Amino acid sequence: MPIPQMADAAHNLAHQMRKDGTKRRRGAGQILSGHSPFKLAVVCDLIEENWPSMDLVGDSLLTCLRSDEFDGIDARRIRPPMSRRLTATPLISSRLAFNLDRILNRFWDYPRFVRRYRQAADVFHVVDHSYGQLVLELPPGRTLVTCHDIDTFRCLVEPENDARSAPFRAMVRRTLRGLRMAALVVCPSTATRDTLLSHDLVPRDRLRVVPLGAHPTCSSQPDLSADLEVSRLLGPADENDIDLLHVGSTIPRKRVDILLRVFAQLKKRFSRARLIRVGGPFTKQQELLIDGLQLRHSVIVLPYLERPVLAALYRRAAVAVLPSEREGFGLPLLEAMACGTPVVASDLAALQEVGGEAAVYRTISDVQGWADAVAELVTERRDHPERWAARRRDVVARASCFTWEEHTRRMVELYREVLEGIGEGMRRKPA
Repeated sequence: MPIPQMADAAHNLAHQMRKDGTKRRRGAGQILSGHSPFKLAVVCDLIEENWPSMDLVGDSLLTCLRSDEFDGIDARRIRPPMSRRLTATPLISSRLAFNLDRILNRFWDYPRFVRRYRQAADVFHVVDHSYGQLVLELPPGRTLVTCHDIDTFRCLVEPENDARSAPFRAMVRRTLRGLRMAALVVCPSTATRDTLLSHDLVPRDRLRVVPLGAHPTCSSQPDLSADLEVSRLLGPADENDIDLLHVGSTIPRKRVDILLRVFAQLKKRFSRARLIRVGGPFTKQQELLIDGLQLRHSVIVLPYLERPVLAALYRRAAVAVLPSEREGFGLPLLEAMACGTPVVASDLAALQEVGGEAAVYRTISDVQGWADAVAELVTERRDHPERWAARRRDVVARASCFTWEEHTRRMVELYREVLEGIGEGMRRKPA
């Protein structure tokens, strides 16, 4: 969409939000607080960027906010379409063109789009910290940002581990500046909060911890149509199948290299073992490792799956594996447990917050220890069905502590906290 048309669309939508029946009081010197109704703008990632976890956060929050429980909250999504300038240019590689378009949209188009909504809502919630630069265009005292991890800012706080160009660091500094201006920064785990504090990125008094939830489709109960679709993708289920599952991207911190080496060790003990991956294709380097470990015929990469089918895949897997070296929460761990599937995960503080005693943890570099842990679970499933059933009950019970409904309730408390803070500030002003 051309920029003038996009601006017109933004103006029209903002105007429509203003016309909604909820009475605005701020202009009269009053502030919505307590249990009064208010308007909320949920600022989401560009859908074209295809970050499933970030899209899930925005979608799940909005779905819950629109339920009867939150009838007094008028929640709207803010998200413009991506403006395509360079993607179709034949002189530039498709990947480079897309990344350039992402930068232009994040730092030029989206800020100008969101600026039109400054007076269209009482509270703004930016659901992804890597869009923190948008706070610079919004009323910062009425804006919250969810910070999922500090990966975006590593080039500034750990430059020795994430060397970047000067222009890239300048963009990140702008994003961090916006994050620091927000009224509240919400973290999905205490571990993420503590990491922000350790690098002095956000003051403690503006940090809050609100865990995420498991998608409603993630259940240990069968879903006939979804289960049939998984059978179509993987073949009929067999009690002798040993499917390891990894859900997530192939970026370096997910340590897919460790995943492959662990699976190679397991394959020596269980010839029928397979590795199922969901979350995008392997990198060239990972493909070379697969061939070097002679795993080509034992690894299956599945395309994007609808949520019910992904849940069915979790249920079918023997064990889910999450060997990340950094995580801010660990949604795949939670989703696997909600589906009744045991998990072996890195011994990261954030993952242990989610998995508690129901998951099994190993140090990231201990390949043999990972292989042994997975093998013990596979053996338990085969030889000790009662213990296996108890383990599955334990992981489901643990996962039930994390729901999107509870996440939304706690977020609403924070929205009201921000509104009440504005009201207190206005009451202190001299007449």
